[in-house]
Amino acid sequence: MFAAVDLGSNSFRLHIGKYEDGGIRVIKSARDPIRLAAGIDKNGNLTEQACRTAIDSLTRFRAILRDYPLDAVRVVATNTLRIAKNAHALLPELERAIGYPVEIISGEEEGRLIYMGVAGVLAEPEEERMVIDIGGGSTEVIRGLGGHIRHVESFGIGTVNQSLAFFPDGAITAAAFERAIISARSHVEDAVHLFDFDGGVNVYGSSGTMRAIADTIARNGMGDGRVTLDGLEDLMQRLIDFGHVSRIELDGMKPDRAGVIMGGLAVLIGFMQEFGIEVVTPVEAGLRMGVMWDLQLRATKADRRDMSVDDFSRRFHVDAARAHGVADTALGFFQLLKPATDSYARYLYWSALLHEAGLVVSPTGYHKHSSYLIANADLPGFTTREQRLMSALILGQKGNLKKISEMLSDVDFAKSVLALRLAVMFRHSHITLDLDKVKVKFKNRIDLEIRRDYVKDHPNISFWIQKEQEWWAGIGVDFSLKVLA
Repeated sequence: MFAAVDLGSNSFRLHIGKYEDGGIRVIKSARDPIRLAAGIDKNGNLTEQACRTAIDSLTRFRAILRDYPLDAVRVVATNTLRIAKNAHALLPELERAIGYPVEIISGEEEGRLIYMGVAGVLAEPEEERMVIDIGGGSTEVIRGLGGHIRHVESFGIGTVNQSLAFFPDGAITAAAFERAIISARSHVEDAVHLFDFDGGVNVYGSSGTMRAIADTIARNGMGDGRVTLDGLEDLMQRLIDFGHVSRIELDGMKPDRAGVIMGGLAVLIGFMQEFGIEVVTPVEAGLRMGVMWDLQLRATKADRRDMSVDDFSRRFHVDAARAHGVADTALGFFQLLKPATDSYARYLYWSALLHEAGLVVSPTGYHKHSSYLIANADLPGFTTREQRLMSALILGQKGNLKKISEMLSDVDFAKSVLALRLAVMFRHSHITLDLDKVKVKFKNRIDLEIRRDYVKDHPNISFWIQKEQEWWAGIGVDFSLKVLA
């Protein structure tokens, strides 16, 4: 049983689902329309009131999660927490409220998860499709074939920011709609060619805004009942005729959603016009369903992150044999160091596989180049926090340790760094790790014992260990070496 919590710009939402008969059945849902995006002040910070509302919402969600025997929970935050300047200061409070880590995901990762959710319910492996998800603060457009994603883009335009920008006082005019639609088209016009869109591609809308618009059109007999430009323009004209949000009376348009519908409607019309889309089919799936599918795949060892690392390695021409040798050696040392948990093991392995990616930039300072690439690359399946962790591990693979000294207070992270440094040292000295010939401990100090034949057969290892002792001493950690017969 899995839970997905989506900290969106418009609403916080929760799904609890159970995998059965090849699909995921949602058994509990919750929604809190907190309008987080509207809580960003003129300086780009979330207001104190917005932060308190978010914390209170997650406290309520935590009470719901407690009632279910969950195998895994993933909490993802989207555009508003991506752009708010004080988001990282708020994160610890949000995590205490919900009781789980909160991951601020990139727009590309959001699009990937949205597409996974849609693909999971459509189950058409050969269908050419495009998915549009209009959220509170961003809109994701994904082009794919069946379960395979061909291209994903995240545009910084959504229901809340468009409504605030063009309908700030609730007044609805034709001029405001015209400006809002032009604005939407301007966001996407330079990217249309990337999607290889044509009339043979089925287009799906996955957001709550999309479903609300479709429901309103159907219930009120607009157009032919489908989500077409004719139907959308009919809806737009009726909203203009009402003249103000407070006067809207349409079946299917809930009062708490009416304030942001105009922004979402303008985005949808603008995107359909720019792409030349004739019909959009709403689908009851998206980010939360995608998160649960991702958790299911991870549980069955089909982790998208493994594929991302492989793809990245090929793209940057990493020597696969050498990288896997370092990764296996690093895990061997990590096992010898006896960490409190295995929580860093996979990140250590992935980091080792990518530790030389920076060679494609320059052999000089390659570890710095590798670190930068991993921190800033689009790695589907990884969160920003995970990429920062791996970036730090890779940066710490050699040289001065002061650059990551603050993170070394976490003992298991320090053991991960030591394991990677020793692995790089051994493999680059052409030594294959034999666990029977090496002992290493790391408590208040580092104690390394190696067999004399290692030193005899590979004399440069002595030089590198001496340098290692100096680097650890630079952050106040003693490093002793004992050579055994």
